[in-house]
Amino acid sequence: MRGLTGSGEREDTATGSSGTTAGDTATGRCGATRSGGRRLTRWAASGTTLVGLAVLALLTVSCSTGGTGTRDEGPAGTQPVAQVTPSATAPSTAKPSPRVDPVQLVKRDSRVSERVRADLKPCTGSEYPVDSSYGRLTGGSAPDVVVNVMTCGDSVGVGTYVYHRQSNGTYKNIFTTEQPAVYGTIDRGELVVTTQVYEKKDSVAYPSGEEVVTYRWADNRFTEHDRVHNDFNRAVGNGEGEFPEPTEPTKN
Repeated sequence: MRGLTGSGEREDTATGSSGTTAGDTATGRCGATRSGGRRLTRWAASGTTLVGLAVLALLTVSCSTGGTGTRDEGPAGTQPVAQVTPSATAPSTAKPSPRVDPVQLVKRDSRVSERVRADLKPCTGSEYPVDSSYGRLTGGSAPDVVVNVMTCGDSVGVGTYVYHRQSNGTYKNIFTTEQPAVYGTIDRGELVVTTQVYEKKDSVAYPSGEEVVTYRWADNRFTEHDRVHNDFNRAVGNGEGEFPEPTEPTKN
C-alpha cells in the first residue's frame, strides 16, 4: 500500500522510507518514530491506515517511557574495584609444654600413700583415672604439673599432687593432699584446690558444700592465699522436678 507522503516513496506498515523495520524501531531507534509522528496528520485522512497509526503511537509511547527503548543509565563506571588484602597473622612462638606420664609419676612417688598407689589401676583397657594440667606455678622456666587421681566408678578425687621439673629433667613432688573428693587446678599462676564437703546422708553426686583454697608459691613452698566455703542447697537435685511453665511478663 502506498502512503500519502507526496514524495512517491513506498511506505507500508512493516518498512519505513529509509528501510527501517518496525522491529528496528522497537529496539530503540526513537528518531524514526518521532519523524513518523509528523506524518500522522496525513495518515489520518485515510481510514485504511489506522492500523499503522496505532502501531506507531504504541512504539512512540514505549520509547518515551523507557520501556524497551534506549536506557537511561549513564556509561559504565571506570573506577577500579577495591580489593582487600588479608593481613598476615604472625605465627605463635609459644612452645608446647613437654608431656610426662602422670601415672608413672604417682606410682614412683614415695610421698603418695601406699593405698593410692595400690588402687591406681586402669578403669578400661589402658585408661587410668588420672587428670593432668600443665602451667607455671613456681615461676620456673618449665611448666609444673598438677596430677589428680580419681576413682573409676564415680570419678571422685582421692589425691592431688604438684610436680616441679628440676634442672636435671626429673620431677619433684612439691605439694600433696589426699582426702575424699579433692581436685586441683591451675588458675592464672595459682594453685586452686577444691574439696567437696559431705554429710552423713549426702550422696556422692550431691555434696552439702565445698571448700575452695587458693595457694601461691613463695619461699620455695605453697602458702594459703584465700579460702572460700560454699554451702549448697539441699532442697534441689533429686532429679524428679519439672521445668515450670513460662509466664507472661507483667505490663504497666
